[in-house]
Amino acid sequence: MPSNLRISMPRPCFDVQAFLRSSVAGTTIATYRPLEIIFSQEDPPDSVMYLQDGEVKLSVVSRDGKEAIIAMLAPDAFFGESGLVGRSVRRETATAMSAATVLIIPKEQMTRLLHEQQEFSDRFLAHTLTRNIRIEEDLIDQLFNSSEKRLARALLLLAHHGQPGQRHLLPPVSQQTLAEVVGTTRSRVNFFMNKFRKLGHIEYDGDGLEVNDSLLTVMRDHRDATRGSKAV
Repeated sequence: MPSNLRISMPRPCFDVQAFLRSSVAGTTIATYRPLEIIFSQEDPPDSVMYLQDGEVKLSVVSRDGKEAIIAMLAPDAFFGESGLVGRSVRRETATAMSAATVLIIPKEQMTRLLHEQQEFSDRFLAHTLTRNIRIEEDLIDQLFNSSEKRLARALLLLAHHGQPGQRHLLPPVSQQTLAEVVGTTRSRVNFFMNKFRKLGHIEYDGDGLEVNDSLLTVMRDHRDATRGSKAV
């Protein structure tokens, strides 16, 4: 679930997007079509990206051609920052999953902004820490939770559950992609999606797939069952 971590910043209303679109930031704006590659594994890490609109998938392909999805990004996320820590090539591929608008910050410019713009630096630090916590949660999820619970968590995260004032609509994503995110088979995803729909946890309408708050009960039911088995 979205982390409760908060970083104290000098100006809580600091608008990252407005700052990055200003002349001070020196960014360029790029738009991508659904399934268009933003950058590829092994590309030089010459810039940091900020997702203004749309959805982006980060994935890694092994030497034998097996793909692993490591993140599904929503708006207001930074990505491609590996070059800031000295890596010579990118270790992941970024793909637009829907029409996406991305602000591109050259690496040297990003380094300067982090040193000179305290409010921006604080926000980027908050993003980095939150991302690390999310990675830890994903690892725990993979190690200890059932595929049904992992799918429920993935759907809630992809639908931005917990963000006020938004319908919990899932971005365009195939069941095969969900299977790769969850670490199971497409047939298992199809089985649980049908189950969630029959229970009223998800709904299909003209806008796509809507995730209802009741899907949280899947998380609680599994947690209660785990506690019960320990007690026995």
